[in-house]
Amino acid sequence: MTTDALLDRLLTDMAPLAPVALWAHGSLAGGDYVEGRSDLDLIAVLDHPLPARTVWRIALLHARLRTEPLAGRLHCTYLTPPTAADPGRRHLTWAHQQLFRRPVTPVTRTELHTFGRVLHGAPPADVLPPVPDGELADFVVRDQRDFWRPAVDRAAHWTRDVWVDLGLLTFARATVTLREGRLITKREALDVLPGLGAPGEVVEDVRRRRYDAPAPPAEEWTRRRARLTRDYLGPAIDALVAGS
Repeated sequence: MTTDALLDRLLTDMAPLAPVALWAHGSLAGGDYVEGRSDLDLIAVLDHPLPARTVWRIALLHARLRTEPLAGRLHCTYLTPPTAADPGRRHLTWAHQQLFRRPVTPVTRTELHTFGRVLHGAPPADVLPPVPDGELADFVVRDQRDFWRPAVDRAAHWTRDVWVDLGLLTFARATVTLREGRLITKREALDVLPGLGAPGEVVEDVRRRRYDAPAPPAEEWTRRRARLTRDYLGPAIDALVAGS
């Protein structure tokens, strides 16, 4: 099943919930989507509250998609118009094959207003208030300081591809947002990283795994890559936060 076919199936299965809108953000909206490697980041807007029965229906909807090849990468957060304006509210979300609650961050909100892709219904501007001046920058600094900087000290994380990839890419995107007030894609972040002093061999490793078909990495390289990434990111995040 292709990405478009999965989205069509999702919209069909979602029809009984009468969604006001379905939007894409992240790579799918920003033009950097790689089928089978990128996540499918979605926001659904329902015009009614989400009591236990509706939550059950949402869980069942996604459970029925589990066997589809791309379904494991489908992440969908459910908003209602009365709750959409609260930036701190935690919204029902299906991701990583389970239901939980999380906020719609200022980064996601800015993506939706800047280049969000409308898959169904009303555009984001009709439902979501704009992100106030300074809120995006404040969030980016907090994310680097409170999440990513402590994570650098947890050595076991960094032998995994996902930590290396997201750690470097999120840092580059945060740097450009704070310097220039704009959002960039992951592909653009890879182009920015060498100029920020990131280790070139690690950047190229991320690029190959995201856009090409590399062989599985050797254990020795995985350990070396983790060390290079942590040695770079710790001081780089400290400097970014201190200068903000």
